[in-house]
Amino acid sequence: MTGLSQKGLKRIEALMLQQWGKPKKKALRSPLDELILSILSQNTNDLNSSRAFLSLRRRFPDWDWVRRAPLSEIEDAIREGGLSQIKAKRIKAILEEIYRQGGELSLDFLKPLSDEGVWAYLCRFKGVGAKTAACVMLFSLGRPVFPVDTHVFRIISRLAGMMGKASPAQIQEKLQKAPSELIYSLHLHLVHHGRQICRPKSPLCEKCNLLPLCAYAKGFGKSRSKRAAKAV
Repeated sequence: MTGLSQKGLKRIEALMLQQWGKPKKKALRSPLDELILSILSQNTNDLNSSRAFLSLRRRFPDWDWVRRAPLSEIEDAIREGGLSQIKAKRIKAILEEIYRQGGELSLDFLKPLSDEGVWAYLCRFKGVGAKTAACVMLFSLGRPVFPVDTHVFRIISRLAGMMGKASPAQIQEKLQKAPSELIYSLHLHLVHHGRQICRPKSPLCEKCNLLPLCAYAKGFGKSRSKRAAKAV
C-alpha cells in the first residue's frame, strides 16, 4: 500500500485540515461508558447509537441495574440503535464478566496498563473487536490507537488502490504508522470526510482535497477525476 508511510499520512492530515479545519475534541467518557457506546455503534450510525446509549442511561440508574435487568428491558431501551437483541446480550454478558472478575462495574483499572494489556483485556469479550477496543483506547484512555470504521476503511482502501484487497486489520496496521499526535485528528477527519465526500456510492471526487493522492479516482473514476481536476 503506497502512500501510507508517516510522510504520506502527514500529507493526508494536512489536506484534511485544509478542507475541514481542526476537529473539536470529544469529552472523555469513562472506559466502561465508551465500551458500551462503542458496542451500540456497531452496524449503525452515530445518531442512532447515541440515542440508544442515552435511552439506556435514562432507563437504568447505573450499570449494575443494567447487569441485573431482564434482557427484554435492555433490548427495549436500546431498540433505536438496531440489532437490539444481539447488543443487549453482549452488553449484559460483558457487565456480568466485569463484575465477576472485580466485584464492581468499572474499567478504570485499565488506565495504568500498557497498550498491549488494555488491548488483550478488551478483545477477550465476545462482540468486542479491533474497532471497538481502539475506540475505548483512543476516546477514553487517550492512547494513540487508530480505530478503523467503515468510513476510514473505505477512504484508505480507495487512496491506496486496495479496494477488496485489504482487511481492516491491514489498514489499521498501516494507520498505526501515523505520528501519535496526529491519530486523534486524522481519525475524526477521515470519518467526517467519509460521511460528507468519500461516500460509498457516488463519491464527490470533485470536492475532495485528497484527489491528487487517490488511486481510486485515477483508476476507477477517470471521468469524475477530469472534472475534479479542473476545479482544483
